[in-house]
Amino acid sequence: MKITYKRLWKLLIDREMMKKDLYTVVSPAIVAKLGRDENVTTEILVRICTFLQCDLTDIMELVQDRC
Repeated sequence: MKITYKRLWKLLIDREMMKKDLYTVVSPAIVAKLGRDENVTTEILVRICTFLQCDLTDIMELVQDRC
């Protein structure tokens, strides 16, 4: 299983926001890590959820690894 942040990008599009809008709560380096579906801390995810007023499941999901 791995984590994907596709839901985060869709949420931003739905709200007519851009990735750079996240720079107010996390660094550009963190946004880049999210774009590559890399691991980030729970603290970062909570900051994003607080900023977007959403739940963790609104910005991420677990998916099966491709074999």
